Amino acid sequence: QGSLHEDVRTYLDDAIENGFSDPHDIYECTEKGHGRIEVRRSWTSGQVEWLKQRHEFPGLASITAIECRRTIKGKTSVERRYFLSSHSGRCAQKLACLVRNHWKIENQVHWLLDVCFNEDSCRVRAGYAAENLARLRRVGLMLLKNEKSCKLGIKTKRRKAGYQRDYLLKVLGFNPKE
Repeated sequence: QGSLHEDVRTYLDDAIENGFSDPHDIYECTEKGHGRIEVRRSWTSGQVEWLKQRHEFPGLASITAIECRRTIKGKTSVERRYFLSSHSGRCAQKLACLVRNHWKIENQVHWLLDVCFNEDSCRVRAGYAAENLARLRRVGLMLLKNEKSCKLGIKTKRRKAGYQRDYLLKVLGFNPKE
């Protein structure tokens, strides 16, 4: 996107440090758990006409900065990310929740794929093989999640499907008794 990221980052960082001169929205939440304290702040601005003039980005209605400040065992780290949105500039809380939920789902799926299918250990790199295997793993994960006849974890269901032909057929949607 050329200098789009740099333009958004510079504008929002300056506005956060020096105070916004235009209408904006701010949201902050604090969560404690798993041995850490996390403070998330979201700043949203709907003043994007200047950005539309410099960059062609259809549907752009606002820009957002989300900052996560994590304190774990007395050690603090800060990360700030920037987003473009088609939502209005007056919905910092909504955008913060959308971003958080997106990463929550993304992390849960990747964690399951790594734990149950050892995806991170796969060293296939030739052609489209890595992409094809990743798609097959996701299909397998979906099928195992949808199979409700036994109350087992995904990893155990996967093993069971490998050892029991009837269970594999059930996971694939076939009735093994017919």
